[in-house]
Amino acid sequence: MGNSRISGKYREPILASGLEQNSLTSWLDSIDSFKLPGEAGAERLESDAGTAGGLIQQGWDFCSRLPVKSKRSLKERTAGESVVELIRIVARQFCQPHRKAIYQKLTNDFSQFLRVDEIAEKSAELWPGIMPSRKDLAQEAERMQLDKDGLELLQGIFFSQLLSEPEAGIHMLQAMLRPKPESLERLKAFQQDGVLQLDHARLENRDGVAFIDLINTRYLNAEDDASIIDHETAIDLALLHPEIKMGVLRGSVVDHPRYKGRRVFDSGINLTKIYHGKLSFLFYLNRDWGMINKLYYGIAGNAPWEECKPENTSEIPWIAAVESFAIGGGCQTLLVVDYVIAESGSYFNLPARKEGIIPGAANLRLARFLGERMARQAIMFDKTFYVESPEAAGLINEVVPREQMDQVIQRTVDNALGSGMVSAAGNRKALRVQQESLDSFRRYMTTYVEIQSQCHLSGQLIHNLEKHWNAKEKKL
Repeated sequence: MGNSRISGKYREPILASGLEQNSLTSWLDSIDSFKLPGEAGAERLESDAGTAGGLIQQGWDFCSRLPVKSKRSLKERTAGESVVELIRIVARQFCQPHRKAIYQKLTNDFSQFLRVDEIAEKSAELWPGIMPSRKDLAQEAERMQLDKDGLELLQGIFFSQLLSEPEAGIHMLQAMLRPKPESLERLKAFQQDGVLQLDHARLENRDGVAFIDLINTRYLNAEDDASIIDHETAIDLALLHPEIKMGVLRGSVVDHPRYKGRRVFDSGINLTKIYHGKLSFLFYLNRDWGMINKLYYGIAGNAPWEECKPENTSEIPWIAAVESFAIGGGCQTLLVVDYVIAESGSYFNLPARKEGIIPGAANLRLARFLGERMARQAIMFDKTFYVESPEAAGLINEVVPREQMDQVIQRTVDNALGSGMVSAAGNRKALRVQQESLDSFRRYMTTYVEIQSQCHLSGQLIHNLEKHWNAKEKKL
């Protein structure tokens, strides 16, 4: 009888936690009785949300009564993990049958296009407990990553379930392809000045070519919540400017002792901020659905939903200049651009295995360039590709000496523009349609999002960072 209940295998370790037994038993019994049909009507949304949200909030309250996660005994740690697993089960049981009704409520029946952060915040306001509030997340962010019980796991479940409903998922991805409001506000000034300097990006229009420097010099141009905001703004403006025909991505000059005075393309996700608990789970969604997808799919207009088609985007060809290295997210960026020029002696890799996370959409895209066997070696066995090697040829177009990079970039731009750009966007679309539709990306992300939330908050991530990256010695 015990294992047939939802609480089944979790009941005994939770009751052994040392917390007050009656309230725990009542909570477990309530979870066992919380069962929804495969499809639930919109009329049940609010009542079911109230029940599920209450159960979830009560579960977090139990976790808060335990010692901080890194100070728990084995018995306390097992109990906490069991409570969190039941929270996840309740959240999924609620979201799955209600996923379309949830999205319709959030977007006023598909009439509004909301970005990831807006969806997360609005859903937390509408249905307390189902999603963590801004206040809850701010308090959680004060903890080191190893001490977080996992509020953001709810975001992984929530967005995965929304993606699993095709119409809602495509609508959500389309919303992330639209220009950000702050980008639209800066467009006129950029058109007039031809230059835009942000904290983490510099954008310059040089005769119809957008040159974007990616800047996060303290962290070897790593990516984090702050940097990708500016990166996406610069990409928005390059795509919105009517006179810009092509874009060039480069890493800025850094001041790290080992690379001082040199450009570094991208050192991937900011591991220092992850370890210290200062990188949000929504970073992954904002990055891949916004910044990266705009490079690949282009930017969507402001047409109403009924007129939206995945192919109705404005786009330009992109060149990436790899200097020093393209690690992790930097390597992922190379999979969505059109031409890659690499500095002699540079390399690219996907060290996600050593970090304990999934490398964005590389699992979806890398095999197209390197083949299935080599892609598995890169993702699962930490292979580094030096740009002169034969294995790197599938991803790198040219390898040039460092001192010739500027010259070769300009030659490549001149060659592309010299042929005229009328067919450029059309050819990009034609290649993409047979490789990766927006719906195939949606299906991939349905699996990715929830699994990545688990990776982001796993103890294995912390172990890997300390083992492979000496994380304890890194300072913010």
